[in-house]
Amino acid sequence: MKAQTSGRILLFLSMMLLMAAGMPLTSFADVVYWTNTKDSNGHLIWTQPAYYPVRMIGTNLTLPDKNRPGVMIPSPMQNPKDLFIDSHDHIYAADTGNNRIVEFGSDGSWLRYITVPESPLNKPQGLFVTKDGDIYVADTGNKRVVRLDQNGKLIKQYNRPESNFIPQSFKYDPVRLVVDKRGFLYIQTLGGYQGLLQLDPDGNFQGFYGGNQTNLSLLDLFKRFVYTRQMYASQISKLPGAISSVAVDRDGFIYTTTVGQDINKDQIKKLNIRGLNMFDTKDENTGGSTSRTFGEVRPWDAANLSGLGAQGAITPQLIDLCVDSNGNITTIDATFKYLNQYDASGNLLFFWAGPSSANTTQLGLMKNPVAIDANSQNDLYVLDDRENVIQQFRLSEFGKKVNEANNLTLQGRYEESEKPWEDVLRLNANYTPALLGLGKAAYKRGDYARAMELFKLGGSHMGYSEALWQVRLQWFQRYFPWFSTVMLTAAVLYKALETSTRNAAWRIRWRGRRRSQKPLIVQLKHAFYILKHPIDGFSAIRYESKGSYPSAFILLGGALLSVAATDLYTGFSFNTIDTHELNLAAVFLEVASLWIGWVVSNYLVSSIYRGEGRFKDVFVASAYALIPLIMIGIPLAVFSNVMTDSEQSIYSFLKLGMYVWMALLFIWQIQSLQNYTIGETIANIVLSLLVFMVLCIVVMVTLGLSSDLKDFIIEVYREVRWR
Repeated sequence: MKAQTSGRILLFLSMMLLMAAGMPLTSFADVVYWTNTKDSNGHLIWTQPAYYPVRMIGTNLTLPDKNRPGVMIPSPMQNPKDLFIDSHDHIYAADTGNNRIVEFGSDGSWLRYITVPESPLNKPQGLFVTKDGDIYVADTGNKRVVRLDQNGKLIKQYNRPESNFIPQSFKYDPVRLVVDKRGFLYIQTLGGYQGLLQLDPDGNFQGFYGGNQTNLSLLDLFKRFVYTRQMYASQISKLPGAISSVAVDRDGFIYTTTVGQDINKDQIKKLNIRGLNMFDTKDENTGGSTSRTFGEVRPWDAANLSGLGAQGAITPQLIDLCVDSNGNITTIDATFKYLNQYDASGNLLFFWAGPSSANTTQLGLMKNPVAIDANSQNDLYVLDDRENVIQQFRLSEFGKKVNEANNLTLQGRYEESEKPWEDVLRLNANYTPALLGLGKAAYKRGDYARAMELFKLGGSHMGYSEALWQVRLQWFQRYFPWFSTVMLTAAVLYKALETSTRNAAWRIRWRGRRRSQKPLIVQLKHAFYILKHPIDGFSAIRYESKGSYPSAFILLGGALLSVAATDLYTGFSFNTIDTHELNLAAVFLEVASLWIGWVVSNYLVSSIYRGEGRFKDVFVASAYALIPLIMIGIPLAVFSNVMTDSEQSIYSFLKLGMYVWMALLFIWQIQSLQNYTIGETIANIVLSLLVFMVLCIVVMVTLGLSSDLKDFIIEVYREVRWR
């Protein structure tokens, strides 16, 4: 009886939780996949389902039997390749294997087959339907695009255009297309790396639109620098990535996706009238454009693919996309069978779904999704060319709430977005877009301290910096009169006290005090002398014993603390390190290993290359050369907490100056200790770096062999033990 009561209580609590989450009780039972998003550091965050699967469409297609009047026989779709939903929410599928277009009603019921009897279709792979009802079909097998009226009658066909600007090698195999409000066609051709083929309503060539740039690796750049023109011309040409899909939103902006194993940026593009990518963001430091990365990965799915023997790098391949009425972009990933959804600005909202079992059909999971589109209610329809069906996904209450809040934020209506974002955050406290949305609302409201907190939790460095600017401005406005008065009064009092007590007995005794002669104190003070007189200072380490191992270890420890302080306490505006995952032991080991490797390499080269310094001299002087890291690194980390992104140039200048200063001290150290000329010093540094690289390789090989040797010994021990 107690067990039954406990079970009922648990069931009741589960139902209450589902109702609190705003989802129908039947929805979660139908969802067989995870829904995730990511935080600013790329960590996976679980969310409630944003979409849940509703049904499969196209499972019961039939045709009249020619030999038996009145009898219907099954006629399933065969290898369908594209999907389109018109303004009346009618669903069109390019049934490639059956050489036809299948039209379904908004409720998923079959309406008709379109076959164009007067000029039959041949392997159609793409389609587009205008608001007037005209149907454009990429008739791939016939190497043409056809325009049909509402009744499926042929109006016009677009064959390969004639133009001197189209290369002879260009293959006109249309696979996808869109039509803009002017009636201009944007045609994606099979393997067309030049971009979308743009035709006017009469079929005249207007140009290539939205082409991709060639991605050159370091090896390619090395070849271009080293090879002669003839040698480079004999290499296989590296071409830009081919566009895999094209879509258009209600405002007329055209979107494309690009696939390829070496394509890891700009997989989605939103193109302006000039064909330039609107998702490129401006780099605040260089002024240039910064590429965006799309396509999400769950670590365990990547591990599973690796375990199944997937060839090459496992990267998402975004093969199709659609844009719904909210401006959200949803893509299909052919590698992981995910649906990835981004907002109108290209920020990740959700990704979900996954591969279906090879032997079963599972609602919500897919074997080989190839096309996607959205209706006026923002339901998603996904075409699977292996299952030969269309799956419908509907927004959950959680997904609707996110869409509502995000749309208000994108429209700049921050105050109105605050309530729905709070509802979202109440359902999922880790949902990053909600934190950022509330941060923008707090900023707009003038609660800059709260905005800083939310932007930091959401990982927005720019938002945090802007809120910090306002907090700092308010602080100065409130306290600057008092602060300046105190500083001025202190300066006047100091000057008066210094002048009046200049000849006082206690001042004379202080100036004539006996300085400490302890060796360690003298050696540490010598570090500051090196900053002013580096050549003489490093020579004194060699010939006057102004340095020792204890002082070197103290300075090295200070340098390590400076590195730790930089990683831990640099202001959030400039710090991209996730301090919660920072392993200080690993950082110390890495820095110490690099420094010791340099000391050993430099000493070995110097001892062979006519150097006069001993190992102790190189060890101690290399530690003294780290003094700028202590003097600048720690204060810079502290002051960066009150600096904003607008002072990025000052921060970068000081940090670069610190590294340049250290580099110069290392150069002067080698020159002084080893009694080298400038040319010999440069040669010594180059050789030391080469030796350092060799040492790294030797260490890695040794560690690898040691691991193998350990495994061998363990296996031998087990064999002996069991025998």
